[in-house]
Amino acid sequence: MKILWVFAHPEQRSLNGSLMAEGLRTLEELGHEHRVSDLYAMGWKAVVDGEDFGGSTRERLFVGREQERAYRERELSQDIRAEQKKIAWADALVFQFPLWWFGPPAILKGWFDRVLVQGFGFGVEGPGGRILRYGDGGLAGKRALIVTSVGARESGFGPRGIHGSMEEVLFPLLHGTFWYTGMAALPPFVVYGADRLTESGHSRDAAALRERLRTLDTTEPLPFRHESGGEYDEDLVLRPDVAPGLTGVSAHRARDGETPRGPRERERPGAPTRSRTR
Repeated sequence: MKILWVFAHPEQRSLNGSLMAEGLRTLEELGHEHRVSDLYAMGWKAVVDGEDFGGSTRERLFVGREQERAYRERELSQDIRAEQKKIAWADALVFQFPLWWFGPPAILKGWFDRVLVQGFGFGVEGPGGRILRYGDGGLAGKRALIVTSVGARESGFGPRGIHGSMEEVLFPLLHGTFWYTGMAALPPFVVYGADRLTESGHSRDAAALRERLRTLDTTEPLPFRHESGGEYDEDLVLRPDVAPGLTGVSAHRARDGETPRGPRERERPGAPTRSRTR
C-alpha cells in the first residue's frame, strides 16, 4: 500500500513523535511505501486566504467558488497542490495528532480547510448531476485512520463517560470529513492517559499501533450509511424505517448485525462541472 502520514504535533521528541517513528518503521517492514507531511516542521499555513487562489484581487472572496476555480485552472498555491498530489498517490491516509479541546490542533484543521478544496475533496459531480458525498466523492476508494492521544483515562470516554464516546467526539472528522469526501473511516487508534504513560504502557501502545498498521488494508471501516444508498430522503433525513427511534450521530452508523446499503452509483467523475457549496 501507499500511505500518507499527516503528523500534527509540535514536538518530535513527544509520545506522538515516538509513535510515528514506530509506525513508519512498521510500514517499511511490511513493505509499504509512505510519505510524511509533518505540518509543524513544514511551517504549514493554517488559514485560508486569497493567496491560496493565485492572489488575484476580487471585490469579494467566495471561498468555495474560488477553491474550485483555482483547482480547475491550476492556480492553487504550490503548498496546497503538493499535498493534493500526495493524497492522489496514497491508498490510505493516517492523521496523527493530540486531541486538544476535543479536536485536532488548528494546524491540522487548516490543512483540511486548505487542501480538501471544492472540486477535489468535495463538491464533485457524478452521473446525472448528483453531487457525490458521504461514501462517494473525490477521495472515494481511500482509507483514513486517526492516531490520537488524550490525557484522560479511557473510562471517561466510555458509553457513560463524561467526555462522550470517542467515536462521537471524533464524528466531525470520521463522518463529516473522511466519509463526506468518500474515504472509508477506520476505527480510531487512541492512546489514553498519555500524560501519565509509563514505559510499559508505551510499549503496550506501540505494539497495538504496529498491529493496527499490519491490518490497515483489512480492518473493517466504520459502517456509516451512504447518502446514495436509499436510506435518506430528498431532504437528507433518514427514512422512517431506517434506525427507528434513534437520533443524533448514532443513527448514521449501522447497528450491530445491520449492513448499510451501498451507493446506487459507483462511477467516479472525470472532472467537476459546476460549483457546490457545503
